[in-house]
Amino acid sequence: MVEDEDRISSFIAKGLRAEGFTPTVVADGLIGLDYALTGEFDLVVLDIGLPGIDGFEVLARLSADRPDLPVIVLTARDSVTDTVAALEGGAADYMAKPFTFGELVARIRLRLRAQGEPAPADELTAGAVRLDLRRRRAFVADREVELSARELSLAEVLMRNRGLVMSREQLLSQVWGYDFDPGSNVVDVYVGYLRKKLGPELVTTVRGLGYRVDAP
Repeated sequence: MVEDEDRISSFIAKGLRAEGFTPTVVADGLIGLDYALTGEFDLVVLDIGLPGIDGFEVLARLSADRPDLPVIVLTARDSVTDTVAALEGGAADYMAKPFTFGELVARIRLRLRAQGEPAPADELTAGAVRLDLRRRRAFVADREVELSARELSLAEVLMRNRGLVMSREQLLSQVWGYDFDPGSNVVDVYVGYLRKKLGPELVTTVRGLGYRVDAP
């Protein structure tokens, strides 16, 4: 973890140890980059505002030299521009401060599970809902449900991130593209379509944060 605020790094490190991880904490961008490039680490939690070199430079160097190493950017900068810059710069994920520790751990576990997988799954399931991504078809139990291309993409993103809260901004960027109006309510509208077609229990609204698929 590369984080220069002692209060935050101590809080996260203590929580990660309780969850069974072995965190290493540094407070300088150059030192963090050196550790990440030479050490046996599985994942990096990276702040943006750092002494030495900032997080975007660290991210660029890691993307070039260690593209296999997942990076979760954790920063107080929460503008759409910074989010896009981090994700396009090679970050596996982006979380804005303030954050919940439970969500951070869930995202860390998700990225670590994804390590070593040769390709995304061709089929996703959540409860009675099944997506056949190869043929771009959706089913509830054994009944096929007709979804538009955008509805299917939204369902895919939510189900791939099952258990995680996906903000409206994240869903906009991944389903509609970064250039879509961030003030639009299109995500809410399409979540309504999915609930109508795939069942109201599939997508949970997390007030003030976004949406989550909980079904096992």
